[in-house]
Amino acid sequence: MCGRYASSRGPEDLAGIFEIEKWEPEETLEPDYNVAPTKEVYAVLDRPLKDAADPRPVRQLRRLKWGLVPSWSKTPEGGARMINARAETVHEKPSYRRAFAARRCILPADGYYEWVTGTQERELEVGGKKKRPRKQPYFVLPADGSVFAMAGLYEFWRDGTLPDDHPRAWWVTCSVITTEAERTPLAVAPAEGPHSLADIHPRMPLMLTPDRWDAWLDPSRTDPDGLRELLDPPPHGLMRAYPVSTAVSNVRNGGPELLKELEAPEVGTLF
Repeated sequence: MCGRYASSRGPEDLAGIFEIEKWEPEETLEPDYNVAPTKEVYAVLDRPLKDAADPRPVRQLRRLKWGLVPSWSKTPEGGARMINARAETVHEKPSYRRAFAARRCILPADGYYEWVTGTQERELEVGGKKKRPRKQPYFVLPADGSVFAMAGLYEFWRDGTLPDDHPRAWWVTCSVITTEAERTPLAVAPAEGPHSLADIHPRMPLMLTPDRWDAWLDPSRTDPDGLRELLDPPPHGLMRAYPVSTAVSNVRNGGPELLKELEAPEVGTLF
């Protein structure tokens, strides 16, 4: 799954990476090394500009709210639960299939966090001595330091309780697509810890390699079968993972120190 990630690149950097044509300076976000659901995040998307005479799609960098709210929802309350869409079923689930066909985006990140329960902590949980076991967080990122381009969907939702000219009348929300985690060895694995992404968690965000960016963002591509081909996992051996401080478990912490690699896990792990 994807429940937290780090995002430190600014608009200028992202504009160069993704060939952004349009972004508004007032939509600039501060670097956030602990992005959590319901926060505003950067999204790259191809879409015609509003009220423009030219109907061609323009590559834009937009601020969206993480937690997708389907257009048909009566309230936005379910958005916090729709942070992830499974690649295997995204084309058929009512909450995602319309967005999958027409509103796809890329959510740029440095990498994502995932938690592993330690052996001793798990034994305490099984024995009923501790209800909430401590978990060791790991940071997962491309081994070459490139951007982690997560496949995403976005959707528009109209708040019918507000007038058309109200700044919050329209919500634009998004979801991260996830896939099965790789079972092959990590490109760079910690000395003491997991050897593959599947050792950390059975799911992972679907990373799009640059050769798929244009096809994924192209709104003229609406055939579900053709689009599903873009959901194939990336080549193996591109990722690394390392343990980080348990401070990342608190959403109020969001500084760059969260990415510091630990020499050894703080919590005993399964490995």
